[in-house]
Amino acid sequence: MDFNLTSEQEDFRYFVHDFVAKELKPHAREIDAKAEFFWPAVQKMGPIGLLGLNVPEAYGGAAVDTISASIAIEEIAWGCGSTALAISAHNGLGLTPIVKFGTEAQKQRWLPQLATGRGKLSSLGQTEPGAGSDLKGGVRLWARKEGDEWVLNGTKMWLTNASIADLMIILARTDSTSMSHILVPTDTPGVHIGPNEKKMGLKGSPTNAVTFDDARLPLENLLGVEGRGLQQTLEVLDAGRISIGALAVGLAQAAYEEALQYAQEREAFGGPIAQFQAIQWMLADAATEIQAARMMVYWAAWMKDQGQPFTKAAAMAKLFATEVSERVCRNAIQIHGGYGYSSEFEVERMYRDTRLMTIGEGTSEIQRMIIARHILGR
Repeated sequence: MDFNLTSEQEDFRYFVHDFVAKELKPHAREIDAKAEFFWPAVQKMGPIGLLGLNVPEAYGGAAVDTISASIAIEEIAWGCGSTALAISAHNGLGLTPIVKFGTEAQKQRWLPQLATGRGKLSSLGQTEPGAGSDLKGGVRLWARKEGDEWVLNGTKMWLTNASIADLMIILARTDSTSMSHILVPTDTPGVHIGPNEKKMGLKGSPTNAVTFDDARLPLENLLGVEGRGLQQTLEVLDAGRISIGALAVGLAQAAYEEALQYAQEREAFGGPIAQFQAIQWMLADAATEIQAARMMVYWAAWMKDQGQPFTKAAAMAKLFATEVSERVCRNAIQIHGGYGYSSEFEVERMYRDTRLMTIGEGTSEIQRMIIARHILGR
C-alpha cells in the first residue's frame, strides 16, 4: 500500500496537533501531579469529533477512517498520555461495541450523548480480580435472567473511565459455557464504583474496580448476540490494539522531542552533548524506530479499513510500537542523565506513562502468542 497520507488526513493531523498543543500539553504535568482527569480539554473534544471518532455522523460522530483515528490518538498522547488513554478507551472499547453490535434503539439512546460530549465517557469491563488475560476461563461475574431483567453479581477490575463514565459495557457469564455483553449505566442501583487506583503512571486516567450487587438491568440491555460476548470482545480488542499502538507512538514522539532538544542545549566537556556519538546513536535509533512503529500502526489501520483480516497486523503493530515507546522513553531519560529521573523534566512522566502500554489490551506476551498462531497456521 501507499503510506502517503491523504490531504484530508494531513489536515486532520495538523488540526488535532494544534488543539492538543494549546488545550492539553501545557497541563500534562499538572494532570499527573494532581492525578485528576482533565475535563476542560475533553469537554472541547466532543464538538470537534474526538469523542466519536468511529461513530457514524447520523449519531453525532465524526466517522473518520481508522488511520485518522490513529492519528488523533497519537497526537493526544503526544500531549498527555493520561488523557489519550481515557479517550482511546472511550472510542475504541466503549463506543465501538455499540456501533458494531448495538440495536438501533441502543445506538439512538447512547451514541449521540457519548460522541458529542453531552454526557460523560464510556467504559468496557472485562478483567476480573482472579484473571487477567484468561477471559475464556476467568470471567466469574454472572448476569442471570429473572423475569424481564438481568441480575448482575460479581466484580470487575481495571476499568478505564469507570468513575467518569455514564455507561459501562460489562462482559458477563450468562450460562456455564458462554458470556454476553450487558449495557450498564453507571447510576444503576447495585453498581458500586471503587476509588481510583493508585498507579505508577497515567494518573490522570481513572481506573477502578466495580462491584455488582444484584444490579438489575432490562433484558433489552443485552448488547449483540447472547452467548457471543467473548467473540465480540476479541473483535473489539483487535481494533483497540491499533489505538494503543498509536498512543505508544505519541508518547515516544514526545519523549524523543524532549531528548533531542535537551541534547542540543545541555553542554558538557566543552560543547552540547549532541556532539557525542553515544547520544547521537540513541537519537538515531529513536527516530528510526518511531517511524517504523508509526508505519506499522498505519498498516494495521489500513488493513482494517480495507475489510481485510487484521488481527495479526494489529498484534504486530501493538507489540512493536509499545516496546519501541518503552525503549525511546528509557533512552530519553538516559540522555537527560540525572535530570531525567526528576519529575521537573517531562521524560520522567512519559516513561511512567508508557510502561502500561506493553500490558494493557493484551500483554506483549499475548501479542507474540497471537502472532505465532497466525504464522504457524493454527
